[in-house]
Amino acid sequence: MSTISLAGSPSPASDSPESNGPRSAGSASPSAQKIHHNHPVTPGKVLGWIFMVIILFITLFPFYWILRTAMSSNALLATRPGFLGPVGTNLGGFARVFGAQDVATAVAQGGSGASINFWRYLMNSVIVATVITVVQTLSCAMASYAFARLRWPGRNLVFGIFLASMMIPAIFTFLPNFILMRQLHLIDTLLGIMLPTLLISPFAVFFLRQFFMNISREVEEAALIDGASKPMVFWKLIIPMASAPMFTLGLLTYITAWNDYFWPLMVSYTDSSRVLNVALGVFRAQSPQSGIDWSGLMAATLVSALPMLILFACFAKRIVNSIGFTGIK
Repeated sequence: MSTISLAGSPSPASDSPESNGPRSAGSASPSAQKIHHNHPVTPGKVLGWIFMVIILFITLFPFYWILRTAMSSNALLATRPGFLGPVGTNLGGFARVFGAQDVATAVAQGGSGASINFWRYLMNSVIVATVITVVQTLSCAMASYAFARLRWPGRNLVFGIFLASMMIPAIFTFLPNFILMRQLHLIDTLLGIMLPTLLISPFAVFFLRQFFMNISREVEEAALIDGASKPMVFWKLIIPMASAPMFTLGLLTYITAWNDYFWPLMVSYTDSSRVLNVALGVFRAQSPQSGIDWSGLMAATLVSALPMLILFACFAKRIVNSIGFTGIK
């Protein structure tokens, strides 16, 4: 069987101008073209940046002033109170904080001669903040799970009453808590400082409950069908899924416990239970007749605030991201 070729009928593909020859620059596809957007500088943007710089300056200037005062000579501070740089630069304030300066040298540099047991107070603060963070985070996670995932009569009513306690100012609970700590013989102990905020925080329960409510029930039901108990589901399934919000909550709780001042001031009287924030107030009260040792006080304040600044600087992005968390759908 012979094959007939039509010589006069060229293939459409061969004569097509789009299929043969290089494409012109103007015929490139839109997806291959880069679109450049111009961002002109407008007065609104300039004003916005100026406003941000002003707010940043207002926020950071107090920290700079603390550092400037801590690096100044206490004897010369009064001579140039408005000078922006350190006055008679020296590190005597930090030496007094860490107990590396004798009384005679401290007095000669304008210090008060008073000392603080810095490492003891630091250890007390670390113990109090760590125990409160661990216990409160776990106990609030269990309470949040009960409010979000378990069905029991009056759950929503109890949760509403529980949230209403957030509207009670903390100052109203100080006197009843103090009387309770005295009756339990926990005054001037670390446990007496920790106990009022050790177990439950309404904000923490509300924070975690919102996450637990968004977790798919199918995941939990599948684990129950496989033979897991409710406690096992909580510890093996729910807690790992809630690691991000629990980490954020723990960090916020740690910062709050570290910065607490008024309650530890009420119940601690000796070095055995005094935390660092209270120690700073005691150090300030031990003032000589010549005036307060501002250099030493600012050095101690800077050192006590430094751990929290480092924590927040390292995990600020994670905190912001976790606040807008969502559950598994």
